[in-house]
Amino acid sequence: QVQLVESGGGLVQPGGSLRLSCAASGSISRAAAMGWYRQAPGKQRELVATITSGGSTNYADSMKGRFTISRDNAKNTVYLQMNSLEPEDTAVYSCNARWFEATLHNYWGQGTQVTVSS
Repeated sequence: QVQLVESGGGLVQPGGSLRLSCAASGSISRAAAMGWYRQAPGKQRELVATITSGGSTNYADSMKGRFTISRDNAKNTVYLQMNSLEPEDTAVYSCNARWFEATLHNYWGQGTQVTVSS
């Protein structure tokens, strides 16, 4: 079993910054790719960014240059640094871990709310 626990969400003014953390525990593979996704009210969940076990990153176009994903493998933690936040970034941000070992393993955290508002 794998547990993903997000933290760091909250209320921030437009132009501000937040840093989200996702701590993984349990039987998570060292090969797991980690990612952040978000879901705004009335919208489908969308990719924010992913990072492989080797550190390769991928970002949604609207997040490039503003968001940075990173991971600390020793701490089994993935981070999302969000700068220049806009009201449109308001959403529940969820952490994801996935890897393939005989079968696809895919886990989600419970999510953390990010609200960008003045």
